[in-house]
Amino acid sequence: MDLVVLVLITFVAATVNGALGYGFSSITVPVALLFYTNRILNPALVLVELVINGYVLFINRKSIPNIWWRVAPILIGLLIGVAIGSYILSLVHPAWVKFVTYFMLLPLILLQAAGIRKPIKAEKAIAIPFGVGIGTLYSVTTISGPPLALLFNNQGYAKQDFRAALGVIRVGEAVFTGIAYYFIGLYSYGSMEIIPYIIPSVLLGIPLGSYLIRWMDPESFRRICMAFDALVVAFGLSRVLIELNLTTAFTTYSILTIVMMLNAYLLFRFFRDRTVP
Repeated sequence: MDLVVLVLITFVAATVNGALGYGFSSITVPVALLFYTNRILNPALVLVELVINGYVLFINRKSIPNIWWRVAPILIGLLIGVAIGSYILSLVHPAWVKFVTYFMLLPLILLQAAGIRKPIKAEKAIAIPFGVGIGTLYSVTTISGPPLALLFNNQGYAKQDFRAALGVIRVGEAVFTGIAYYFIGLYSYGSMEIIPYIIPSVLLGIPLGSYLIRWMDPESFRRICMAFDALVVAFGLSRVLIELNLTTAFTTYSILTIVMMLNAYLLFRFFRDRTVP
């Protein structure tokens, strides 16, 4: 059953990634963590994402000169963050890693769903600290799409520049994290065993997403994906809070209900504003 779910969710995630240029891990991980620990899941996803993001970077390579000097400082921060996050992953109990994953991901997704965009004037000043944060987050969770999308959307990147910037950062973090995982011994038979189940989903999903987005409004598609993601993350957070005995079942499912209501309101507001002349 867990492998069937993994195949289905990676297919959906790959389709979203093909359409938007990101979203593979942020959709796969919240669901897959219900069946696997980060120590099993992360090494497999890092290797798969290296190929996915390498492809994204290749098809947007002409825009790399436009964004290189804006993203280069972030790569410096990534090196530091990946070292920190990989060390944390090797030490912390899997249930607590799940909790941190869900806890950090939920507000980022809701911020995207709310469509909040406020350009940061001191872009150069925040680049390296942002890179440290992204590197730490990615090496612990393999997720970085939501904060990266928030930053690059806020800073007004053009479509191709946006995809090129994502490609550069995500290839960098996958390479750095893959190397760090090797040195701390995270690769295992369990991780390698699930890769063959993910690859066909990726090979089918990415071209499908690239095709579908031609016939859909990208922003509407993105908001629907974020709404789905928020529900999955909220459910996962509820489950792990019970697993860690941090709160009662009533409290955790109250959190899930609040997120569902907020999610529904954000979607309603988005589509209402889109239809107003």
